[in-house]
Amino acid sequence: MTDKITEECYEKAKDVIKQCSTKHGLFASAGEHGYDAVWARDSMISFLGASLAKENFFKNTFRQSLITLAKNQSKNGQIPNAVDKFSKRRKHVDFASIDSSLWYLIGHYIFRKRYDDGSLLKKYKKNVEMALMWLKYQDTGESGMLAQLPTTDWQDAFPHKYGYAINTQALYYQVLNLVGNKKDANKLKFAVNNDHDKKLWNGSFYVPYRWKNHNKYKEIGEWFDSLGNILAIVFDLADGAKAKKILDFIEKNKINRPYPVKAIYPPIKKGSKHWQDYFEDCDAKEPYHYLNAGIWTFIGGFYVLSLIKLRKFDKAEKELKRTAEANLKGNFPEWIDPITKKSFGKMQAWDAGMYILAYESLRKKRVLI
Repeated sequence: MTDKITEECYEKAKDVIKQCSTKHGLFASAGEHGYDAVWARDSMISFLGASLAKENFFKNTFRQSLITLAKNQSKNGQIPNAVDKFSKRRKHVDFASIDSSLWYLIGHYIFRKRYDDGSLLKKYKKNVEMALMWLKYQDTGESGMLAQLPTTDWQDAFPHKYGYAINTQALYYQVLNLVGNKKDANKLKFAVNNDHDKKLWNGSFYVPYRWKNHNKYKEIGEWFDSLGNILAIVFDLADGAKAKKILDFIEKNKINRPYPVKAIYPPIKKGSKHWQDYFEDCDAKEPYHYLNAGIWTFIGGFYVLSLIKLRKFDKAEKELKRTAEANLKGNFPEWIDPITKKSFGKMQAWDAGMYILAYESLRKKRVLI
């Protein structure tokens, strides 16, 4: 791995993390019009990789991100989606998010692992326990799977999904394994993969969500959720055979082109049964824009990890280079239009952090989570 582009992107990724670092924790993006608040998912995803970089103050920013989130935890145990108290805007804390608590918990265990430092996990043990309990109460079907409302994870404006979402199940499976709850982890894995009435596996990939069955009618999504399926590979919710089918599906349908990776496939168009009127209020109303099959390079980082997981090192190197090209061209963009290749937003922390993780994992030829 001596490619000039991948090396340049690695150095610039570290600089993006530096620019997003504040005394309050990690902001989601830098620059004059950046997202100047601490988001749980953005900060924790970013530090999956940034914590591998040899930058001393990254540890302090990681620590402060966890502290800021803990200090703003709800009385019921929910970790906030975003803590927005550090700008000229009205100070407020957003909740209504299921994955924020999941990423917060993963972040704690990554911090302990990266720095061989369990002091933070010990100090915030009560917060961790409360977050776990809050998540447990989201198992409304008593099935071992977490249920959610629409727009309550990273896809917070589009598309419409609810009930048992693959993105959430993959994260919860990782959390249960991290805390040593193998019994519930195995129950979840069986439900997602094998339970006739609840399973998300459709033979080629995991459907984005599923809820109740009404005889011949089913509440189920049919489009491909890239991040959810890739996380299922990275966190071992998918076995080797399923992982291969998912990667084959991505390749066959060019979901990783022109850069890794489109958020969903295919894009949802007006008139589709998956369309909702409220989509008109965001950029995703247009196919190939934003969350509607736009390219998000932080998912590209996870995609490289999934290739490493299956020991497809040559392919992983090629996709890492494509991710580097996209990041450098767009200055670590929020998303990219796959048709025009135009970038929107810049200096996104999770693009940078996930690039570092993909780069270091490929260098070591193992997924460093």
